[in-house]
Amino acid sequence: MCSGRMMPALLIFAAVSLCCLVFGVASAFAPPQTLLLSRQTIFVSAPRTESATVLLHASSSPSDVEEEARMLRELASQLRGEVSEFQQAKDEVAAAEQEAKNKAIEQEQHIRLQYSAEVPILKSDGTTVMERVDFPPRIPGGKSHITAVQADLPLGILLGEHEAIPGAIRVDEVAAETNGDSAGVQEGDILRACTACQQTMETPTWQLLAGGIGQPKTKRFLLSTDGRPFEEVMEAVSSNRMDPEGRPVWLVLERSE
Repeated sequence: MCSGRMMPALLIFAAVSLCCLVFGVASAFAPPQTLLLSRQTIFVSAPRTESATVLLHASSSPSDVEEEARMLRELASQLRGEVSEFQQAKDEVAAAEQEAKNKAIEQEQHIRLQYSAEVPILKSDGTTVMERVDFPPRIPGGKSHITAVQADLPLGILLGEHEAIPGAIRVDEVAAETNGDSAGVQEGDILRACTACQQTMETPTWQLLAGGIGQPKTKRFLLSTDGRPFEEVMEAVSSNRMDPEGRPVWLVLERSE
């Protein structure tokens, strides 16, 4: 037998047990939507976490998913367009820079061809090779060019000192039907260089041992006439008569256009 003091406690315990039993039965037979709603409500009320975000997206309606996909596609298309425009602008800048560089190279090559000529150059080993040599312009204004011609002696031209350009030798006259005329020398041309011949003594080793004096040898080379005295230039042109091979004289001329 329970005492009168124990009765209230037993009644409270019985009431709590009955509520738990009823709640358990109700949960077992409740529809899934109700449970999902209950769990969703708990997640929403709690701080936002990655799990809550995934659950909310998973519970979105098909129309919301399609709208979100459409917005993502539009954003991706916009980004692709911006990237394409940026790449196109970058390509245009690169093309413009390359075109400017090519024009500068072409201009430099044009100027070099304008003020240079291929002429025979004597090397240290005694051989002669054809090389392109630059001749900076002496005629002001950039309206001239360099040309190289070959002509046999006598040339049939009259040379003189240039009146306006110090240290320059000018062609004052070209006689008709002469070697110079046939080679294309023109009155007013400035003589920039010419071949010249010089005789030297070469002594082989065996002659030195035997006390020999050596043998004379004539070498031909290209001589720049810029700044040289008029008499020295005339002697250089005439020295081509000493060429044992009898080759034509090379004349490098600067001509006004």
